[in-house]
Order: sequence, then structure tokens, then C-alpha cells
Amino acid sequence: MLYKKTQKNRTGGFSLVEMLIGAAIFLVISVGIYNAFTSVLKVIAVSRTKIVAMDLANERFELIRNLAFEDVGISGSIPDGVLLHAETFVRSGYTFQATTTIRNVDDPFDGTIGGSPNDLSPADYRLVEIEIGCATCKNFPPIFVNTHVAPKALETTSTNGALFVRVFDANGQPVPDASVHIVNSQPATPIVIDDVTNNSGMLQVVDAPPGVNAYQITVTKGGYTTDRTYTPGAVGNPNPTKPHATVTAQHVTQISFVIDEVSTMNIQSSTLACAPVPSFHFDLMGTKLIGTSPNVLKYSQSLVTDSSGARNLTNMEWDTYPITATDAVYDLIGTNPLFPVSLAQDSVANVKLIIAPKNPSTLLVIVKDTSTGLPLSNTTVRLQGGSYDQTLLTERGFITQTDWSHGAGQATSSDLAQYFSSSNVNVTSPAGEAKLTGSFGVYDSSGVLTSSTFNTGSASNFYQLSWLPASQPAATGANSVKMQIATNNDTTTWNFKGPDGTDTTYYTSGVSTINAVHNNDQYLRYKLFLNTASTTYTPNVSDVSFTFASQCVPPGQTAFTGVPNGSYTLTISHTNYDTQIIPITINSSWKQQEVSLLPS
Repeated sequence: MLYKKTQKNRTGGFSLVEMLIGAAIFLVISVGIYNAFTSVLKVIAVSRTKIVAMDLANERFELIRNLAFEDVGISGSIPDGVLLHAETFVRSGYTFQATTTIRNVDDPFDGTIGGSPNDLSPADYRLVEIEIGCATCKNFPPIFVNTHVAPKALETTSTNGALFVRVFDANGQPVPDASVHIVNSQPATPIVIDDVTNNSGMLQVVDAPPGVNAYQITVTKGGYTTDRTYTPGAVGNPNPTKPHATVTAQHVTQISFVIDEVSTMNIQSSTLACAPVPSFHFDLMGTKLIGTSPNVLKYSQSLVTDSSGARNLTNMEWDTYPITATDAVYDLIGTNPLFPVSLAQDSVANVKLIIAPKNPSTLLVIVKDTSTGLPLSNTTVRLQGGSYDQTLLTERGFITQTDWSHGAGQATSSDLAQYFSSSNVNVTSPAGEAKLTGSFGVYDSSGVLTSSTFNTGSASNFYQLSWLPASQPAATGANSVKMQIATNNDTTTWNFKGPDGTDTTYYTSGVSTINAVHNNDQYLRYKLFLNTASTTYTPNVSDVSFTFASQCVPPGQTAFTGVPNGSYTLTISHTNYDTQIIPITINSSWKQQEVSLLPS
């Protein structure tokens, strides 16, 4: 029996993939149409706003056209009139700010005031400029429109003068669009002018009423410094270098101002090891004067660093700024860069104030090259007087430990009277001295003391290791005091080494050069070895010091601390330079001596 297999036709739908693809295509098309539609709406809205703004400008011009010429001016300004400098209007639901500026124009056709020929009626016509802005409108740049208004009658000789304000930057270039604020309070109705300089950096106020020191002028610009005039005879500045301007009849008074982009000074107070020191007090002063006899500085502030040792100063004027420490606890032992700090316009200066505890008297010596004014590194500076005799090198920091009596167990040297560990070393009798332990006059034959970790603040070069006293009792034998040092950048790996850079040698001289293998490391420990050939004698060490150079070591500078008051001789010498010998008197807690060396 035969069977016939039949196939039924199906009417099927879309698969899931097909539906997703279709939905994606629809979404892309819909988003594109929506974006195009919203863009068109935005363009229409902006165009509508501009049309309304132009209608407002035309409205203001129509009002001005119907005024008498003597009324076309800003109330209380020059030229004086019935209009207001700034007004707010609501039109078609938009809030507009209208700023009207009107200036007298001295046309050169018939001469200019103060020129040849001299125009005794310089207010030939008036320039009217209207700015329409909308702070709440999106994508709406301000609209500027202007026109000229001339009088119908012939000119008559003026009894007024003219005030020309010129504005330059630090390089002597004109500053356009600088804001100029002028106030004359002498008339019964005070005059106030708010205007801007032209492309040549000038604002010309023509037909200004005469007055002695009558015009108070302030000039600035967004992101720029401020320059101004001052009242003669005022308390605190009786003789200003730039008094309020005087205008005389039929003459031009021209006064210049200098402004430029503001700068920033970031100040950090820290130790030679770059550890921040909070709440450091200092005075910062500029050198620009706003008055003489007596001199009055434009910038002079008493400042203090914050809890992290920082003080950030913005909106600073380009100038040269000396720094003076006024702190009761710390002395200034240098700055980086060298002070006084020269701050350029539109710049950022990072200044480190290197400080140390008062000790109680400090002498800071700054050494420069005479021809370049640059700091001189590796200059030998010797201070001698009475029993005091110390030699230092510029651009080298130092760390000294003179006491270990607070005991062991300190990994990082926050307390300079502690250390890390010791064996057979007595540090308490007397305090401030390390020697071998013993009893009844019999001492151990050897002992070791390992210091805490000293942090120089940054990758450093190490120069010299020393200890006091440099000589020991002969009975203790040769090399009864020895030392090794270890440095690293991780505070963990301590490989103590001697003068040849290996662990098999020892520094045995009271003043030794540190092997260069330690350079570019930040952290240091020393290991002090004491030995005696006779147990009835012990070597002793009262001071351990090392010198280094890091980012926080001030260039061309060095400081003597703990200097008693008295008379001294300062000797400054450097290879290929003439040596200078300077008598100096120390009679205060802090003194600075700047020295310039001539190449030999």
C-alpha cells in the first residue's frame, strides 16, 4: 500500500534576531530624527532671541535719536546725560542686560586737544555703543551695536580738559579691553565712568571738568593685576607715586597704568630633610612702591604656613619678593630658589623655606657669582672668632646626633636622642656621650650601636661622615672608634659598608669622605663600633654628623647655627674665584650675609 507524504505550508513570523535588528534600525533612525528636530528647535530659539535682542537695541537707539544732544550721555558720567550705564529689560519672556557706553570723540579734522592745531572744543561728536546680553539664554553671545551722534549747532570753546588713560603690560605692550573705573567726587553730582581701553590700550575721556587730584582711577582686567591712583596726604601713604589725576582746562592729562596676568606662589616650610614644618611665621614683601618719603610697598604681608607647612598665594603681581622669618621657634636657613624670589607674570613659583630650630643664633651666608648673580655651590665658608671655628660648604645639608640617652627601639629618627639598637654601649652616664659599658672602672672590650633611620627627604648625594672627639685615649688602641653606613630607598634593606663600598672595611678617621656608592639614596643609618685594647679605658663619642645634598638643600647657601654673639671673620673661597675675607658681628638671633665672588 502506497502512502503519499504531504508537506503543509506554514505562515511564519519574525525570528528574535530579525526583531532585534529591526528594532535597532528603528532606534537609530528615530534618534537621528529626534536630534535633528531638537537642533532645529535650538537654532530657531537662538534666532528668535537674537531678533528680540536686536529689536531692543533698535528701541534704545530710537530713544537716543529723540534726545537733545546735551542729554545724550550717561547720568553722572562724562558726557553727562539722562541715560543709565546698565539697565535690565524683559522682552518676549527673555531677560536682557543692556549696557550703554557713550564717549566724546575728538575728531582730528579740526585739530586735537593739546595737538597742533590745538582744538579748544574737542568734544566734536559722541560715540554711542550698546551691548545687549542675556545671562539666562543658551548659546547667546552678546550683541554690540554703535552709532555716532553729532550736535546741530557750531562748536563753542570748551572750559574743560581731557583725561587720557594708557594701559600697558609688564613688557610695555598695550592692553586692550582693560576695565577703567573713574570717580570724581568733587562736583555736586559725582562723576562715575566705567569704560574699557581700545586696541591701543587707551581710553580718552574728552571734555572732562577741571579738578586738582579730582579723578580716582582704577584699572584692571579679568585674570590681571590691578593698578590705581591714591589720595595725596592720606594716612599710611601721604606721598603716593601715582596721585589722583588732575585735569586742567583745555589741556590733556595723560596717566599710564601697568597691569598683567596674575601669578601664583606656592610656599612650603620644611627641614633640610624635606620634612614639612607647620605654622611657620614669615613676612613676604614686594619691591614695588606706591608711595615715597616714607616708602610704602604695594605688597607687604605677615603670613604663616598651614598645618601641612604650605601657604598658597594666588592673584600675585609680578615682582621681586624678599622673605623674612618672624617665627619664635624656627630660623630661616635658606630658600630654594635663592631669595629674593623673582615672580614673573602668568607663572607659578614653588618656593621652599628651609628652616631649623633656633639655636639660639644663626648666620645665613648666601654666595653668588658676581657676573651672573647665580648661586655658587661647593663654596668653602669659614667662620672664626674666639674659640669658635667652623667650616661649611654651600649647598650641603647636614644631620647631627649629639645624644642617645632616650634609649633604643626607634626605627625612624623622629627623636634625635634615640637610636635603633645597641650592645655593650652606655649612653646615659653621662648623657650626650656613647661609650663602652662597664663597672668599677672595668669596661667591655667592644660594643656596637646602630642608629635610627635618617630621612634626607629625597634622593641625595652623601659627602662627609664625622664624629667627635676625633682622637681617643692612646690606651684604647688604634681605630678604637670605627663606623659603617648603610643607605637605601625602601627603609628595609640595610647593607652596612665602609670607605671602599664593601662590608669588609670601616671608616676610622674622625672626618671621612662617604663612598659614592650611597649616592641617589634617601635613607641612611650608621653603625658605631667601639673597641678598647685596655679594659680600664673606653673610647667615647659625643657627636656624629654627615653631610648631604637633596632637593631641600638651598643652592649657594649655608647656615651656621649656635653662634655666640661677638666679632668674627668670615672667609669665603671657591676654586677659580677670588677669596673674600669679611669682618662680621653677631648681635642678634638671626643674621644674613650675602657675598658675591669675582672669577679670578
